[in-house]
Amino acid sequence: MDVFFKILGSSSSGNAAVLRVHDKTILIDAGLSGKKLQFLLGEEGIAIEELSAVFLTHEHNDHSAGIRGLSKFGRLPIFANRDTVQAIQAKLPRRPNWKIFETGKPFSFESFEIHPFSVPHDAYDPVGFYFKWGKDDLFDPFSSLAWVTDLGYVPALVRERIRQARILVLEANHCSKMLEEDQRRPWSLKQRIRGRHGHLSNQSTFDLLNSMEGSRWEKIFLMHLSKDCNDVEVVKDRFSSLNGQGDRFSTYVVDPTTAESIPI
Repeated sequence: MDVFFKILGSSSSGNAAVLRVHDKTILIDAGLSGKKLQFLLGEEGIAIEELSAVFLTHEHNDHSAGIRGLSKFGRLPIFANRDTVQAIQAKLPRRPNWKIFETGKPFSFESFEIHPFSVPHDAYDPVGFYFKWGKDDLFDPFSSLAWVTDLGYVPALVRERIRQARILVLEANHCSKMLEEDQRRPWSLKQRIRGRHGHLSNQSTFDLLNSMEGSRWEKIFLMHLSKDCNDVEVVKDRFSSLNGQGDRFSTYVVDPTTAESIPI
């Protein structure tokens, strides 16, 4: 099967990824400007006009900043739930081709089966996505990707989606020690980051992955690293002992500055 996946941006400055299956290409989150997205896609040989759709997890700017530019492409479907649409549309000069889904209710688009599931984060109605494609066929086998960023803890349903995915994209946002010692963030912001509607620490993500049995992972991408309160080498060191790493699956850390996926 012809599958291409590339993370284009991964930090509080902007998150986005492109997934192509056969001849259908989707953008997952659009937290970079329209011009930046166009440039990064172009580097992968993909024109904006080739996008089949965009899928948004929530309204925060580091996941939706590019919608203003993408809205110029009037026919491009942009999928989001109702609360996310309302929050973003209030800041836009024109109305994109919104396609509204209901959180928790699966739907289909082209060759994809999409499961949007609720995640605990301080947005109006934030979601993660579980994308599934393929058939029970030797030449077009089932595969899947879970996109799970921006969450303070991991409920049971989210654990199940994480377990099922062949490609898992999950945040490892901060090193607890680095966050505690950071002098630039006020105490209130630190509390928000490590709260139940904030972000997962390296240790929380490691403990989650290490505790899961029966996973189907082939690749894990650790993303949404804080530029100030995390470090690629710190993450590599912490996750190098992950059960199954290098044997059952490969793990990558996504550099928050370059968006390069660095193998552990």
